[in-house]
Amino acid sequence: MKKEKENKLMEKIVSLAKRRGFVFAGSEIYGGASGFFDLGPLGAQLAYTIKDMWWKRFVEHRGDIYGIATSVIMPEKVWEASGHLSGFSDPLVKCEKCGERFRADHVPEGNKCPECGGVLGKEEQFNLMFPVTLGAGSEGAAGHLRGELAQGMFVNFKNILDTMRPRLPFGIAQIGKAFRNEIAPRDFLFRVREFEIMEFEYFVREDEWEKHFAYWQSEMKAWIADVGIAQEKVHEVEVPESERAHYSKRTVDFEFEYPFGQKELYGLAYRGEHDLRSHQEASGVSLSYEDPQTKEKFIPHVIEPSFGVGRTLLAVLCSAYREDKLDGEPRVYLALSPRIAPIKAAVFPLLKNKPELVGKARAVYEMIQKEVPHVLFDDNGNIGKRYRRQDEIGTPVCVTIDFTTLEDDTVTFRDRDTGEQRRVAVSGIIQELSELV
Repeated sequence: MKKEKENKLMEKIVSLAKRRGFVFAGSEIYGGASGFFDLGPLGAQLAYTIKDMWWKRFVEHRGDIYGIATSVIMPEKVWEASGHLSGFSDPLVKCEKCGERFRADHVPEGNKCPECGGVLGKEEQFNLMFPVTLGAGSEGAAGHLRGELAQGMFVNFKNILDTMRPRLPFGIAQIGKAFRNEIAPRDFLFRVREFEIMEFEYFVREDEWEKHFAYWQSEMKAWIADVGIAQEKVHEVEVPESERAHYSKRTVDFEFEYPFGQKELYGLAYRGEHDLRSHQEASGVSLSYEDPQTKEKFIPHVIEPSFGVGRTLLAVLCSAYREDKLDGEPRVYLALSPRIAPIKAAVFPLLKNKPELVGKARAVYEMIQKEVPHVLFDDNGNIGKRYRRQDEIGTPVCVTIDFTTLEDDTVTFRDRDTGEQRRVAVSGIIQELSELV
């Protein structure tokens, strides 16, 4: 019964995301492509807001982290050195009857195909990297779409040392796309083949890694609260050595209670010196740091906090989804923090067939738009339906221009969560909204 309820909740969230312009299936008019999704106007705005908040918090408002943007395609030598070509794989089994492929560790015991009941073949390792050819014809050089952002930061470590002259501890950060050829994409935005990551590598002295690990663990918890993810649904899980990535000496996963189960949201890993040393050995270029005071040279160790944009967006939607009754009628709304709501306020004329109301509403809308970004004008349908539409996309405030507005220059402010309404002077709207968002 619990599983059925969780599945229905996920179906409702996916339906809302499509219906209201948050998330669309990739290439949908051609039947879609498994593991690929497009963000609609509201989803794109929500994602940009999340990324902007992250960048400000972890890059712009600090003096020890340097932002970069690296290519999504890198030569094969990079991935050989990092260990991805030999170790970045999942166990694959194929049904001998219907030909479907599955991750072996996701198939129920019994060696039976989940689709047709046929016999599953021998398990083999399937590399998740996407290969590409750099240059024309069969003689072009081999490359790969990046499977993670980290390698772009490691191969630029020397460039940051040479150009920015940082002192330990310091970090290199970026936000960007990564690609993994998942055997079985699933659970909406959770496991896909193209995704976006917000990540930084924080370089430290080996004997100080535990201190910095604890610091970033607390900072990640603070971010989770700030971005609007339900803290009571987040669990910190120590990953055992047998399940850690090949480069990790310690990993803590932040797992979220999604409707389909408790799954990884973010990861915090201690990568040691593995990556810099591997690239130094493979490239022949020194990636040592020289202490400016003692002149000691050594390869720093790395703490890596990693945040998925898609998983953040999904966790935010799951955290904000609500069903209740308002004025005796059932409704659905997103209790999004005003900071991240894609639409900050909606402006309505009470009636669309009254030019004096529409004209005044347009004037108020244009006034707000100059000061508060992401404001919507809506005169489609009756006022009740407009309120419900805005509730469903998480708009914190609706501003309605009615006949009283024409008399005393006040408007109706309606609160999304409670449905309560109050009068606010037109001259005070900007101040009210600025305090809110």
